[in-house]
Amino acid sequence: MLKGFKEFIMKGNVVDFAVAVVIGGAFALVVNALVNSVLMPFIAGLVGSPNFDSFLLWNFNGNEVAFGVLLTAIVNFLLVAAAIYFVVVAPMNHMIERRNRRLGITEEEDALDPQIVLLTEIRDALQAGNRR
Repeated sequence: MLKGFKEFIMKGNVVDFAVAVVIGGAFALVVNALVNSVLMPFIAGLVGSPNFDSFLLWNFNGNEVAFGVLLTAIVNFLLVAAAIYFVVVAPMNHMIERRNRRLGITEEEDALDPQIVLLTEIRDALQAGNRR
């Protein structure tokens, strides 16, 4: 069962992409819940407001310029980015490092695309054949 799942994950086709989009949409709900229900109330406890919309108001020739709305959007973006990094990216990188150590793959070997290695060998063989 896990072998079949691993083969499914390693494929690169449209069905996999569709599944990723659906899972990404569901994951967005989780990240938004984390930001809105955990992180923003924590910030509200620190600064006294769950958002900065009313902060940094400036009146310019009778028009209200609300820099606080921009500040709220920036803070929300940074919180979402941090949540994605610490919940998805960091654990995935750790898992990849562990797998590579277990398989004995170095960073240099991992960085080289097998197709490029093969093409390089073919080029070198052709150059050696032309020198004869």
